Amino acid sequence: MQSEKDIETVEHKEKLPTVRKKFVLKKRTNIKKDYKVDYENELNSKQLEAVVAKEGAYLVIAGAGTGKTKTLTYRTARLIEDGVSPENILLLTFTKKASLEMLNRASLVLDDRCEDVAGGTFHSFANMILRRYSKLLGLKNNFTIMDQSDSQDVIAHLAGLLYPKKEKRFPKKSTILEIYSKSVNKEVPVKEIIEKEFFNFIEVEDKIIAIQKAYVKYKREKSLLDYDDLLLYLKFLLSENENLRKKISNQYKYIMIDEYQDTNTLQADIIKLLASEHNNVMAVGDDSQSIYAFRGANYKNILDFPNIFNDVKIIKLEQNYRSGQNILNLTNKIISKAREGFSKKLFSEINDFKMPALIRAKNSQVEAEFVCQKVLELLDEDISLNDICVLVRNARMSYNLEIELSKVNIPFQKFGGPKFMDSAHIKDIIAHLRVILNPDDTVSLNRILLLIKGIGAKAVNNIIPYIQQGSYDYKLIGGKYSNSLKPLFSILSNSNSEIDLNKLIESLISYYKPLLKEKYDDWQKREKDLEHFLYLSRQYKRLDTFLSDLALEPPEASVEGVYKRNIKDDCLTISTIHSAKGLEWNSVFIIGAVDGRFPSTYSFNSPEELDEELRLMYVATTRAKSDLFISYPIDMYDYASGMILSKPSRFLDDIGEDLLEPWDIEEEA
Repeated sequence: MQSEKDIETVEHKEKLPTVRKKFVLKKRTNIKKDYKVDYENELNSKQLEAVVAKEGAYLVIAGAGTGKTKTLTYRTARLIEDGVSPENILLLTFTKKASLEMLNRASLVLDDRCEDVAGGTFHSFANMILRRYSKLLGLKNNFTIMDQSDSQDVIAHLAGLLYPKKEKRFPKKSTILEIYSKSVNKEVPVKEIIEKEFFNFIEVEDKIIAIQKAYVKYKREKSLLDYDDLLLYLKFLLSENENLRKKISNQYKYIMIDEYQDTNTLQADIIKLLASEHNNVMAVGDDSQSIYAFRGANYKNILDFPNIFNDVKIIKLEQNYRSGQNILNLTNKIISKAREGFSKKLFSEINDFKMPALIRAKNSQVEAEFVCQKVLELLDEDISLNDICVLVRNARMSYNLEIELSKVNIPFQKFGGPKFMDSAHIKDIIAHLRVILNPDDTVSLNRILLLIKGIGAKAVNNIIPYIQQGSYDYKLIGGKYSNSLKPLFSILSNSNSEIDLNKLIESLISYYKPLLKEKYDDWQKREKDLEHFLYLSRQYKRLDTFLSDLALEPPEASVEGVYKRNIKDDCLTISTIHSAKGLEWNSVFIIGAVDGRFPSTYSFNSPEELDEELRLMYVATTRAKSDLFISYPIDMYDYASGMILSKPSRFLDDIGEDLLEPWDIEEEA
């Protein structure tokens, strides 16, 4: 007999359903965010991999012509579309032009949402941070940035004070500055730089070091910074102020560096400090295009990147969008001769049946005549002069060619003319502005006072204290030259931080024009540069910003500085290989490719220098889209060795006719 409890249990069971439904939780996949940009179709697989990368450290090895700029542009856009605030992105480049191009292209993609991305050169970024936190370093926030020629003038001034009697074997001011710069950027003592790279000046080593100490002290006292100081002070600021370093690192949570192979040791250290709180850093570059060791660039930086940052992922961009495969086959073979580097093999989907050619010429004159003839043939094939370039290892090697081009009326321009900022009349104007901003700038004060007729070095020393004390009563100075100071003192006394920049420069140019006419026979031509200077100033409101930009990103050529010979709208380009990096042309001639000149005999005993020359050849050959002509004369005399150079560059040894067609130039009967 069932108990009451048993009955209740049976009744309960009878109420349960006979079939139970089973539910399984399944993770949803293929959830696609609604991006404005169709990244998958706009990019190849490797570019896409770099663009969608977000957290962590990445090294993107971007071969020549593989869309490096596009990759950086789209990654900037992708980060913003993924919710990263533009203010948290930092894009560091080596030229202001490159930075603006990338940010402008990114803004076009995202309708101006990239405007607040922090972008610029290492030096402009350092300038911004240093002015913001100058008090922590004991600097005045109105410090003046000196360009190279300013720095050289200061060094010459100090050397003259310390050692009035010149040594027989004493380095030029430009060489001394180069020694100091390498010491800072390589982070090694001046003594070591002299003993390793400038050993012919070991006898005066103590004097060079003494001048350096005086140079450092002088800059500090006068609130002057040179290019290297900007980086040096930035590193010191970040490494010695932990809270500030954390603040800045957390401000810039995503860091990208363009052309990483061109960084020096100091810049690599700065990147490590900036990324210290997050390790979100992407370096983009090509070890095969590292060609600026003479500027202090450290080729090892890009090779060591995986060892410096944590868990680095390497992405290689190898699809080339510039050149035909025949050209790439040659360039791949050339760079394969390098002793070290990241392996990569460029490939292209561009169909081009033209073969690169190696042309042997009887002499440099015949070589020049051949180039002219070939250029005329290319014009008959509807190739624009703007799309033709002649590359040289150094600027002196194009002399014969320039004459021949003129004979056949082929217009050309030559990269490497006088720089706008190096023009004496522009430096005169800038010196006045620097004194207005920083009266302690003694070098600029010397310059502007010596422009005035009747004032010599002795008078300058008498006048400077008055200006630095803010006293502009020219009558108090006395002397026969006091009235001559009236126009200058009027400019200086009426100038301050509140004055309208354009009005200031207009009045300064009006004051300067009579001095220009007195000093220069070609003053009419130089006046055009003054007009251009005024035009540049109209883009600014603040004097300190204007002067900083001029120092950090100077305009390339003056009106008179551009090398012209029958220039029209279209013209052929002659360029050194260093100046051509980053550019491209349909048809490229590499002339003077004779062993002993390219590579230079000076590099033969240094494996590191020889490797850099090899990379220079790689850069030259990868500028060509369709036509590539490499030529060499067989009777080039080398004054250093007293030998006749006649063999083609060793970088072309063991390259078969299937990659490089050999041609001889023969005159028609």
